Amino acid sequence: MAENLYSERFECGPGIRLQAHERVAQVHFDHINTRLDRLEEMMERLEKRLWLTVYGVAAVVLAQAFQSFMVAIPG
Repeated sequence: MAENLYSERFECGPGIRLQAHERVAQVHFDHINTRLDRLEEMMERLEKRLWLTVYGVAAVVLAQAFQSFMVAIPG
């Protein structure tokens, strides 16, 4: 019977404060994870835009090189 008394959860002021703090900390971590997920999505979009810009610049350079070859070759 004494064993049963000690196994019950004892609700007290500090215990309740600790549980409240744990809930608040969990909410903070969830919010941080949400913000990190949004940040990762934004970085992926930025990376796609960067590669599109790089490929665009490369295409312009190649087009200008091809055009200069076409002008140099007598037709």
